[in-house]
Amino acid sequence: MTRQINYGIIGCGMMGQEHLKNIALLDGARARAIYEPDAGMAEIAGRIAPEALLVPSLDALLALPDLDCLLIVSPNHCHVEQVLQIAETRALPLLIEKPLFTDPADAEAMMALRDSYPAPIWVAMEYRYMPPIAAFLEQAGSATGGIKMLTLREHRFPFLEKVGHWNRFNRNSGGTFVEKCCHFFDLMRLALGAEPVRVMASAAQSVNHLDERYDGEAPDILDNGYVIIDFDNGARAMLELCMFAEGATYQEEISAIGPTGKIEALVPGPGRFWPTHLGDPPTPKLIVSPRAPKGPITTDIPVDGNLLEAGDHNGSTFYQHQAFLQLLRGERDAPDVSLMDGWMAVRMGLAAQQSAASGESVLLEPVS
Repeated sequence: MTRQINYGIIGCGMMGQEHLKNIALLDGARARAIYEPDAGMAEIAGRIAPEALLVPSLDALLALPDLDCLLIVSPNHCHVEQVLQIAETRALPLLIEKPLFTDPADAEAMMALRDSYPAPIWVAMEYRYMPPIAAFLEQAGSATGGIKMLTLREHRFPFLEKVGHWNRFNRNSGGTFVEKCCHFFDLMRLALGAEPVRVMASAAQSVNHLDERYDGEAPDILDNGYVIIDFDNGARAMLELCMFAEGATYQEEISAIGPTGKIEALVPGPGRFWPTHLGDPPTPKLIVSPRAPKGPITTDIPVDGNLLEAGDHNGSTFYQHQAFLQLLRGERDAPDVSLMDGWMAVRMGLAAQQSAASGESVLLEPVS
């Protein structure tokens, strides 16, 4: 019989609600309790998970005796304080939404947890688990003969409304390259099997949120940019981000090229944003283009409709939780996405923010 896993959940805004919906689809898992300080979000979370206990504080959540793990889905700038409180109070296994931290001043404290925290810490990087990207990662080495150039393009909708408009300001989000793009920097390291050594970025806030004001303050988040990163194995990667391009057929387009060929993954955005007059949303695709013999091979990578209904990330949240539960049940030895992986993704994002602001490349020293 599958052992029941009880989640304690911190934060149930838009992404937290996606996690709740996907936990409900898993065998032997449930949302046992939820801490969500916003009354409106707590009401929605209670409707999604009516059997979950709503608690008034993180202390109250940590006092519940039957929790098996904690899922942190609070606003970005809350992660560090909450993780440190958990470490001091009750060090349960953690699944932490990206980004792991946002302020460079917190980098050392978060790195210290790598060696001191007694339970597993898994950083939620959903993009790894999107079926077309998972297929891309599995086949990239053989299709390319070893990746030399990696390009990740995201053409998407603007930042959505969040509680208190926290995602409109760099001080809360870490900046667009941290908040939105740490997923892509994680994919770069994973696909290339290498570490970044130099980061160059050009970016701006050109279209979105220009007329918005919150307590008289204008948003300062980037809405488009390029980032080029050199890696220690000689490969290079580029991110192209545009957050006013939701009219595109595909939201993410990823390509890798090596001496023997090219491979691409095409990923549509959330189905709820697809115009109904255009019919069914597009199907994700994987395209392999060998140099010899020439001739692209295109494969559809469909995603289960129930998983598409449960969130905006192409089914990946479900598959991520499946893997996390395997860790909790002793069926795998370590997190897929370690604290170090999450830490490095933020480090790359912060370097991109710095480069875009200064106009200079940023060198990254090796980390032991």
